[in-house]
Amino acid sequence: MPTFDQLPCPALVTDRAGVVQLINQSLLQLVGGVTNTWFSKPMDLMFPGASRIFLQTHVWPMVLREGQVREIRLQVLGDTGNRVPVFVNCQRSTIETTDSYTWVFFVTVERSRYEQELLEAKQRAEAISAELAKSDKFIRTVADALPSLISRWDLQMQCQFANKPFLQWFGRTPQDMVGLSLSTMLGASLFEKNLAHIQGVLAGERQEFERAIARPDGSVGYVLTNYIPDIDPNGQVQGFFVLATDITGLREADAAIRLSASVFEATAEGIMVTDTAATIVSVNSAFTALTGYTSMEVVGVNARILKSGRHDAAFFGDMFAQLQATKLWKGEVWSKRKDGSIFLARLSISSICNEAGDVSRYVGVIADITEHWDKEQLVQHMALHDGLTGLANRTLLMERLSQLIAKTVRESRNIALMFLDLDGFKSINDTYGHEVGDLALKTVSARLLGLLRNLDTVARLGGDEFLILLDNPESCEKIAMVASRVIEVVNGPMNLDGTTVHVGTSIGIATFQNDGMSATDLLKRADDAMYVAKKSGKNSFRFSG
Repeated sequence: MPTFDQLPCPALVTDRAGVVQLINQSLLQLVGGVTNTWFSKPMDLMFPGASRIFLQTHVWPMVLREGQVREIRLQVLGDTGNRVPVFVNCQRSTIETTDSYTWVFFVTVERSRYEQELLEAKQRAEAISAELAKSDKFIRTVADALPSLISRWDLQMQCQFANKPFLQWFGRTPQDMVGLSLSTMLGASLFEKNLAHIQGVLAGERQEFERAIARPDGSVGYVLTNYIPDIDPNGQVQGFFVLATDITGLREADAAIRLSASVFEATAEGIMVTDTAATIVSVNSAFTALTGYTSMEVVGVNARILKSGRHDAAFFGDMFAQLQATKLWKGEVWSKRKDGSIFLARLSISSICNEAGDVSRYVGVIADITEHWDKEQLVQHMALHDGLTGLANRTLLMERLSQLIAKTVRESRNIALMFLDLDGFKSINDTYGHEVGDLALKTVSARLLGLLRNLDTVARLGGDEFLILLDNPESCEKIAMVASRVIEVVNGPMNLDGTTVHVGTSIGIATFQNDGMSATDLLKRADDAMYVAKKSGKNSFRFSG
């Protein structure tokens, strides 16, 4: 597009999402690459972190609201990674096609801008000097209307002219200023700081620098000062012009940007900023450490890249419904890292609204709580399982038994509870010691688990007592077959660290009879039946009466 390339300043065109559509050669010379390098890439990638945050949180909302932004001071990343100060002007185009519009951004390098400004200032000052004799009132009116501070000083550093903004800043009247020495106006300390620049301009060299200068009310403002030599047609310096621009607002904005960037990068939790379509526009270094994704890899990509697949559409639907209603969502989400590993994240999402109250950005703060969750799971497991065998303990078994009994209210089902007591286990402990006894208990536990269905529950009460909860067995005959098989499996010889031992078992069986029976009632009936089996000669089973 030759016409676009011929623009005198670096410029680019993006779509409404900030994705580059056109970029001219002047800007490519600044940021590096060729047209294809930047086409369809987010404009944000041209800016370092602090400027990117300010662009997202201030510039974009202002363009949305007002249609344009003028002279926002930011930095862009140069082709060698250096940071180049720029002024960004944003203009939303008035051309609308297919129900959409294009945003046009003009980027002007700060130094080039000020060189032009200085040239214009010099030309204005020369015009003022040339016309002063003819129309002093007219020239002063023009100079006073300019926002910059303008003054002229002779070779003795005495003031010859100062416009209204200059007089107001230093709290002087026109009568005070004419003939006033520069050292008196600035004061000894500030004059000493500026002396090198004064000597430079009197030698015919243009000067540019920033200063903090106190106003008459005691407040401190910041100015970008330019000393411009006044050179006659013979090349002799006749004095110099001062052009000072108030940049207090820019310095404050710079400080705010630096503070925001510092907080953004220093936060230990991962931070992800997205637009309203969940497209990622910025992440911090903690996000990279947590997920493995760099900023270059995720900026411009939808946040669904972190989805683990463990949550259904209803989960995310509820999340965004709450965001719309309260502008905030907090909860736990299973997420996926770049390497495919899954982690549990504590996620807080906040809505960022523009001045009109419309949501323009979402900010997600992410922390990995997998280790904490694992510890909670371990504590919960230990509370409900036997420490030696890993089987369910009495608490978990009674909870499951109560749940099955409650189901009988809604559906017809059978419940059977077996109470097992090992025969001959005490002699193993007495003969071979508790270590071998513990191995025997673990072996019996493994055999019982291997024998039964997944929906059944095997529990250890303690010592050599076990419980088996059968969920909806077909009949008493099937229950008896299971009991016979349990006796057979438990009776098998066990080789424990070179020692072969045998145990038997006596089993009491209670079946659920009526709606009035509780879990405790069923356990007692099974316990009573077990004692009947033991008195009957052991290695047998009995049903409760």
